[in-house]
Amino acid sequence: MSSSSPAAKTERLLNLVICLLYTRQPLSKQRIRDAVPQYGQATSDESFDRMFERDKDELRDLGIPLRTEPLDPYFDDEPGYRIDRREYALPEIAFEQDELAVLGLASRTWQQASLAGAAATAMRKLEAADVERDTGSIVGLEPRVRTSEPAFGPVKDAVLKRQAITFSYRKAGGDASTRHLQPWAVTNWHGRWYVTGYDQDRAASRAFRLGRIDGRVRTQGRSDAYDIPADHDPVQQIAGTEVEREPQPAVLRVRAGAGNALRRRARTRSEVDDDWSQLDVDFADAEMFADEIAEFGPAVRVIDPPELIDAVVRRLTGARDQNLEA
Repeated sequence: MSSSSPAAKTERLLNLVICLLYTRQPLSKQRIRDAVPQYGQATSDESFDRMFERDKDELRDLGIPLRTEPLDPYFDDEPGYRIDRREYALPEIAFEQDELAVLGLASRTWQQASLAGAAATAMRKLEAADVERDTGSIVGLEPRVRTSEPAFGPVKDAVLKRQAITFSYRKAGGDASTRHLQPWAVTNWHGRWYVTGYDQDRAASRAFRLGRIDGRVRTQGRSDAYDIPADHDPVQQIAGTEVEREPQPAVLRVRAGAGNALRRRARTRSEVDDDWSQLDVDFADAEMFADEIAEFGPAVRVIDPPELIDAVVRRLTGARDQNLEA
């Protein structure tokens, strides 16, 4: 891909933003050049300087608060650069139902984007250079297998069409039943996707986690068959539905060099051999924890409990079937 193509430019700007959000202290141009992979491909110092100056101007034109500060308070001959997270963050914004549906689709597409490669490389270089990280600014990136819910597409389409759907739904305890729903909204809450709507079997509004839907989602009846309540607040409904369960223990095998987020949460850890570690990790919800584990693919294996094993197998099987159909 040419370094001047729109996609390459976007990736370069994104990596620059991640780099400048990563640090609490201003970074010199040389450190930025070392950290951002695309800058390392510059053929000369002059080429890098021109590229960096254009990128700075572009970020500022986009409204990103790129700050220039002295690297040393006693010597201001060399400037440093960073992005202040407090200025970068957006205030709370309210959207209409149709806007939320479109933004939900865009958010899911963004989560599937190939961000981890070059961005993770930049962050590893900053860590190696002993740059102090602003831990509240960006989430950690790890290579993972993205196991998006197969139900997302048909449920989202049904919301936009205002068309009823039916599906098999597995409760937190593991029991499955058939549900009939007039879907109102698809919403991401605490990193999980939910559909809210009118449950025709129970004659009441309900929220369902997409990761607990088994098999195909089927439409019923015609489009534009119902109206979505103007005062519907999907986040409030989801938050009122999800009840935290008491923590339960799980035993995991994690391949060496992988699953750092799981390692940090582990109560105990032991080395099985040179390739695998065994972790004892507490979890509150098997389905949510299975989502997290499945994203690591073959690098994480569940030893116990059986309900967690079943939940992970269902996700990996669904991801395999999706790839076969594609």
